[in-house]
Amino acid sequence: MNLAFVSNYFNHHQQPVSQKLYELCGQSGGSYFFIQTECMEEERVTMGWGSVLNSADYVRNYWEKPEECQRLIDEADAVIFGGTDEESYIQNRLNEKKPLWRYSERLYKEGRYRFITPRGLRKKFLDHTRHNGERVYLLCSGAYVAGDFRMVAAYPFKKFRYGYFPEHRVYDVDELVEGKYRDTPIELLWAARMIDWKHPERAVLMTEALFKEGFPVHLTMVGGGPEETRVRRLIEEKRLERKVTFVGFQDPVAVRALMERSHVYLATSDRKEGWGAVINEAMNSGCVVVADRAMGAAPYLIRDGKNGILYPAGRTGVGAKRLAELLREPEYAGLKRIGKTAYRTIDELWNAETAAERLYGCIDAELRGEKMPEYEEGPLSRV
Repeated sequence: MNLAFVSNYFNHHQQPVSQKLYELCGQSGGSYFFIQTECMEEERVTMGWGSVLNSADYVRNYWEKPEECQRLIDEADAVIFGGTDEESYIQNRLNEKKPLWRYSERLYKEGRYRFITPRGLRKKFLDHTRHNGERVYLLCSGAYVAGDFRMVAAYPFKKFRYGYFPEHRVYDVDELVEGKYRDTPIELLWAARMIDWKHPERAVLMTEALFKEGFPVHLTMVGGGPEETRVRRLIEEKRLERKVTFVGFQDPVAVRALMERSHVYLATSDRKEGWGAVINEAMNSGCVVVADRAMGAAPYLIRDGKNGILYPAGRTGVGAKRLAELLREPEYAGLKRIGKTAYRTIDELWNAETAAERLYGCIDAELRGEKMPEYEEGPLSRV
């Protein structure tokens, strides 16, 4: 199979799936290329995302060799396309009715009804709905994507659960999780750009609620940005200076090291967080993730009370209360159980290897004119 993946830029969230697809295509005598359509923003390079930019020989830059890259897109047996709104890259394929697998975060991050306009609906029809009868499929990178596309009557019976799949690490789960609880305090972790819709202040408020209940907690905050000044002021107002530590931006390797030592990860973004790969990473690191249900990854990855905690959108007090209930258990038994189950969720199901193998299998079946495999849960299960 000759497969091309077209997206805005190559990053550590795309690399593991790409590497596996590259191997699978090679085993069949085919080829795999990841085609970047733009340079990574300087802000993300500063955050450490640029560490993988030149790490794979299958990556091509459209702006450097547009004719070669367009040929790879046009001639591939199938194309995975997303991360860019520019439809011209795939127009030839659509005109020729060639297989295309779109992957998309939600359409209406600001709210479904507020942003549905005649002009917007026309564009959604031209880009999506009119291709319903063709060989075009949708990979839903977030739990709310399918609902958004139902609003525009697109891809009926052709929508699949998907997401982003950062590095999948293999541990001795008992050693990983039990090792976290040899010392106190309970380490809370938050890592992101400090921007309004990531809501770093909510992590501080949850920490305050737990501290007032008498729990030995400490919060580490990774990142920086326009909200940092406001967050620091809030910490001073709440007199939490000794309970919160700022470490600035860290590269992905350093963030994972912090996750491996942390007991709880606080995922506080609102509906604008299309996915939130930190949830994958934290679960893979044996953390108990306390997540806002509005985040795209949260309802896909977390089974509330089993492998993490989901709280209603914006209601961090509920999240703090649920976490407090676990903290009261003898020897933190509930936290340990959830952390181990979280790890197994990623290790056994929501990982790059599983996602790539299932995606490759579905594409291969479609190309052969055969029925696609059916999965009850996880990546590539129908939604």
